[in-house]
Amino acid sequence: MRLATLLILAIAVPASARETIGIYKGWGAFRDAAPERCYAIARPVMAGGRSSGFASIATWPKRGLRASLHIRLSRERDRSAGVTLTIGERRFALVANGLDAWASDAPSDRAIVAALRSGRSTSVEAVGVGGRPFADVYALSGAATAIDAAALACSGG
Repeated sequence: MRLATLLILAIAVPASARETIGIYKGWGAFRDAAPERCYAIARPVMAGGRSSGFASIATWPKRGLRASLHIRLSRERDRSAGVTLTIGERRFALVANGLDAWASDAPSDRAIVAALRSGRSTSVEAVGVGGRPFADVYALSGAATAIDAAALACSGG
């Protein structure tokens, strides 16, 4: 059941082009062949909106991206509202466009992934259309292993 749910969440690619690397508690690790990318992905355990939100940490070798955060919000946010990722006591302002949010730069990605590795849970907060705040909450058990498995799958070795 969990594997099926994570496969549905995985970024749209023909199923024959996707390799499941592993499922690590609430996180899955996948590799897509074309374009080559590997990612760890999870659904929120508590969503502020619809259930299709996700958090992913991806490596895209040809784009030069390594351990890059991508959040799909569970709910449409107010276009003027910021998006904040909270891990323990750390808060990160994310760049957002529509339902998608990401770190502003590579050093922010590295800081976020380091915090994810040591955290128990993370939340992504925003203000929805109509002014009502919402949060998507993710359990981090299994995240570090899924992130490492995805990075290793795209390491070329």
